[in-house]
Amino acid sequence: MTHQIKLTNVDLDYFVYSLRSQSLRSAVFNLAVGGRMYKAAGDVAAVKALHDINLEINEGDRIALVGHNGSGKTTLLKVIAGIYSPTRGELSIDGDITSMIAINAGLDMEATGLRNIHKLGLMRRLSRKVIDSRVDAIAEFSGLGDFLHLPVRTYSAGMLARLMFTVATEFEADILVLDEWLSAGDAAFVQKAAQRMHRMVEDAKIVVMATHDHDLVQRVCNRVCELQGGKIAFLGSTEDWLAYRETQAA
Repeated sequence: MTHQIKLTNVDLDYFVYSLRSQSLRSAVFNLAVGGRMYKAAGDVAAVKALHDINLEINEGDRIALVGHNGSGKTTLLKVIAGIYSPTRGELSIDGDITSMIAINAGLDMEATGLRNIHKLGLMRRLSRKVIDSRVDAIAEFSGLGDFLHLPVRTYSAGMLARLMFTVATEFEADILVLDEWLSAGDAAFVQKAAQRMHRMVEDAKIVVMATHDHDLVQRVCNRVCELQGGKIAFLGSTEDWLAYRETQAA
């Protein structure tokens, strides 16, 4: 099987209703989604967060999404991950995706760590058999042990971060989608987390990563897609992007 992500003429609009409301008007202007606002039908405004995105990502690619805050990086990641559906255009994906965007989404603070492992695994459409087979490994890597039998509301921030990171990175997939380079937990855990992240990137068929870390782009990625105002401003190799940056800075 050949793994690929392909976006063709993809737009994404956020619709905001009842603009007579001061709070909603304020929310529109505080949306960090890039693009531009336009008036839709009736008392509705829309923010065009992505516009005419044409992007083909093939097996072996490690592509960085770069750009200023609000340029559309995270929004594009969420479209690729299936969190948002395009308003227009087409998205096709060949391969299983591991999305590491908002990895604490779906967490139940009243449930035990063990129950949350199963809940988060089921949200990723994994079978109970697969989830059960990884519980011991999650307990060992996270270092939580018997704490998995306690409600996660009793966890420290570091313990919670270790649990969420471990669950998010325990199950393999063909395509890895992440918003910034993830590390988690206390200082003693960060090194283990970094090693696991490196291994996941090496094993994945495709990696799509939004980042502000240009050094990381040069170390990890072979392609770069730079977004400005929800549009692609540059798409090419990392080497060509570095040259492009020099021309922009001149």
